[in-house]
Amino acid sequence: MAQRKRYLFVCVNRRPDNAPKGSCAARGAVEVHAALKAEIASRGLAKTEVRPCSSSCLDVCWAGPAIAVEPDGYFYGRVTLEDVPAIVDALASGTRVERLVMPQSDFEEKTAGPPLPSIKPEGTAP
Repeated sequence: MAQRKRYLFVCVNRRPDNAPKGSCAARGAVEVHAALKAEIASRGLAKTEVRPCSSSCLDVCWAGPAIAVEPDGYFYGRVTLEDVPAIVDALASGTRVERLVMPQSDFEEKTAGPPLPSIKPEGTAP
């Protein structure tokens, strides 16, 4: 297998439901990772261009789901399933989705923007 041009490290870390920071997994990161893998494969980019990898904590829990894009050195934050096609479009064209790129202020919990709500698993009470 050839080395890919980019690797997406998708945080799928899960904290307890009552954790103050929340977690990427509780905000849909597992589903985002799966959707990225499927979309990248369906466009024929998986073998040479980009590999979505699951990751443990990236230390920006409040801005999750978070994705580190390497070797480019930027992070996407607050990623939803609806963002997946735009991310893959950007990867295919060698650009990035600017609205998802985390600003420097998001790397400190005190100055970060608001988090996404947690997603309740099916069959659980709101």
